[in-house]
Amino acid sequence: MTSADMKSAILHHLVYTLGKDAGHAQVYDWRMALSYAVRDRIVDHWFESTRRSYAEKCKRVYYLSMEFLIGRLLQDAIINLRLEDITLDALSELKLDYKALLEDEPDAALGNGGLGRLAACFMESMATLGLPAMGYGIRYENGLFRQSFEDGRQIEEPEDWLSQTDPWEFVRPEVSIDIGFGGHVQEMGNRANWYPSELLIAMGHDTPAIGWKGRWGNTLRLWEARPMRGFDLARFNRGDYAAAAEPEALARTLSRVLYPDDTTEQGKELRLKQEYFFTAASLRDILRRFESEYNDLALLPRKAAIQMNDTHPAIAGPELVRLLHDERGMDFDEAVAIARKTLSYTNHTLLPEALETWGEARMGRLLPRHMQLIDRIDDLERRENGPRAIASHRDGKVHMGTLGFVMSHKVNGVSALHTELMKTTVFKDLNELHPGRIVNETNGVTPRRWLLASNPRLSGLITETIGEGWVDDLEQLAKLEPFIDDTAFLDRFAAAKRANKDDLARWFASELEVSVDPEAIFDIQVKRIHEYKRQHLNLLETIAHWLEIRDNPNHGWTPRVKIFGGKAFPGYLFAKEIVHLTNDIAKVLNSDPLTSRYLKVVFPPNYNVSLAERLIPAADLSEQISTAGKEASGTGNMKFALNGAPTVGTLDGANVEIRELVGADNFFLFGMTADEVEERRKIEGHAARAIAADPRLARAIETIRSGRFSPEDPGRYRGIADNLEYQDYFMVCSDFTDYWRAQREIDTAFLDRAHWSRMAALNTARSGWFSSDRTIHGYMADIWHAEAAPLVADAAE
Repeated sequence: MTSADMKSAILHHLVYTLGKDAGHAQVYDWRMALSYAVRDRIVDHWFESTRRSYAEKCKRVYYLSMEFLIGRLLQDAIINLRLEDITLDALSELKLDYKALLEDEPDAALGNGGLGRLAACFMESMATLGLPAMGYGIRYENGLFRQSFEDGRQIEEPEDWLSQTDPWEFVRPEVSIDIGFGGHVQEMGNRANWYPSELLIAMGHDTPAIGWKGRWGNTLRLWEARPMRGFDLARFNRGDYAAAAEPEALARTLSRVLYPDDTTEQGKELRLKQEYFFTAASLRDILRRFESEYNDLALLPRKAAIQMNDTHPAIAGPELVRLLHDERGMDFDEAVAIARKTLSYTNHTLLPEALETWGEARMGRLLPRHMQLIDRIDDLERRENGPRAIASHRDGKVHMGTLGFVMSHKVNGVSALHTELMKTTVFKDLNELHPGRIVNETNGVTPRRWLLASNPRLSGLITETIGEGWVDDLEQLAKLEPFIDDTAFLDRFAAAKRANKDDLARWFASELEVSVDPEAIFDIQVKRIHEYKRQHLNLLETIAHWLEIRDNPNHGWTPRVKIFGGKAFPGYLFAKEIVHLTNDIAKVLNSDPLTSRYLKVVFPPNYNVSLAERLIPAADLSEQISTAGKEASGTGNMKFALNGAPTVGTLDGANVEIRELVGADNFFLFGMTADEVEERRKIEGHAARAIAADPRLARAIETIRSGRFSPEDPGRYRGIADNLEYQDYFMVCSDFTDYWRAQREIDTAFLDRAHWSRMAALNTARSGWFSSDRTIHGYMADIWHAEAAPLVADAAE
């Protein structure tokens, strides 16, 4: 394809797809026309990949996830198809601003955090490796929520990404599947018929997932909920207008919002319905595809691998058994055996409260047949394993983590530490009963998005230095090491970082009206707001540091900008107070004439993929400070290291592996280990002891308690102060002193810019192992037993 071809394709779509002429087209129109022109280049390779999957009788991987945080797709597609130069030339001829078109694209509101971004990275890596695969999820109309701040408080508004046409999706009305809830079960011997009382339709929407150089394309299929019967004209004509639209409104509720607030009974019911809705639709679609090729259901585990991303799709176990046993007449024990060989489960948490449970009454009311099948699965477990068997249905609840475990042939953790802790904590008894079922697959990130596209200055330097082979073989970054002692290379590395910081500083000034000095340490903590992630530890150190600067403003402090990002779930009140406190601290510190030249706090709202792509390349320091033993892995930590930001962190999640690979001298370690945390927690009054032992900590907490950051409401943060002093389950106070020590070491280290640049460059050079390509290779070998298909020719060639 030439630039003339691209220009012609853009103009064609502008006129014939969008109905606009060039003289009247707006940024939106040009962006959509470019998207359709690029999509045309994807489709042929996508179709060819599908044809090869069928022709080669490939085993397919099906990835079931409540979230796919795919972000913007236009630049992703252009880069993976190697169309950057052609596109730039074409847009230049049309006198269009490439960056403006890219930034006009809304982020797809299909996820929240690491779990969803991991799923998106996996989709891209599976396509890059040529692994036939499909992702399945929900097409959320309004996502989680759009975050804004009002007087420092988090305000949640619906995401409106679908108010514009999504140019990447193909609507599949022919892929419509009936999904039921409630009703009754009619027993027929060992089998049963389920007669749901509520029915709706799951309709598919397909988005191509194209790999590096366009050599393979897979499909992300997202389900939209539709009513069985739409608009009720009879009711409308009787004047009952609201009731006329009620079926459609109720159905759409299922695919409107990601993670509805489950502090209410209605929210809990909606969440369980969502999980069953997309899981059941996906399984029926998988079996439809399988049965179009094969007649023997016993072949299913050899031709399909179904991965459950966390407990949300764990209902897949009993649902697949129902489809095989009730609907296709297979013996129950055989159906369970085939389901187990086909299913596998990724665990993402060591927090017992995060392993979903559903009350037996709710499960029995919404999914009566599944409740029966869960009990039969438990009975089979007892027959196979005796009195040591662990039931999924116990204590009046269905434990979805247990169900996911017993119905999978493999259960994987997502970092080496997390996997070992799974064996000794949340799944200790199950691991003893099923040794070898738990395996490790440490997470990774796609280098195409998280380095090549998001950090063109650094990726350009890397390619110029070692060639472009690193893009699909990230461990080639190790070839950078001989250059790190070259002053010229380090100067260019530092210059790329500084230019990224300059860009971010300008963005803060224009969008947030906050002025920051790019000479300062850009110290960044971006992730979901949660007590175990310990944003409040960061805030306590910020307050303590501010107070010391105020005490001695002429000391010659190392300037620092503390940058936060992340959303608090609407029903998580403590996390929302952390958000509010962060903004109140920023308001006070940023306006302090004594200290603001040395310390500022910035909290841009609505953290998402696009904001991450802006922040991460500009980071000097990566904050990975969760309580040891609580973070499963993390992927943000990998993105920061890959982009040349040393970590300050605990021995938690993948931090352990990052430190091992980048070297202890290039990582600022602090805090207790997971074992030490457990021992410390046994000490009565551990928080009060830590506070008494450290005057800085005591002063910081008292400053919060006194209302200094909320003079109009002095008691606003008393609850946070009380939690720290009297509860502190996540060991903020006990880790504070060592965190302070690490931060002052960072201040000193940053003064030697050449040494700091060397540390940063070594982080990049030694992060090649954290590619999601490597992770997918691990799943293919250890869990899915699947092979890549022969790749089609490079799209760029």
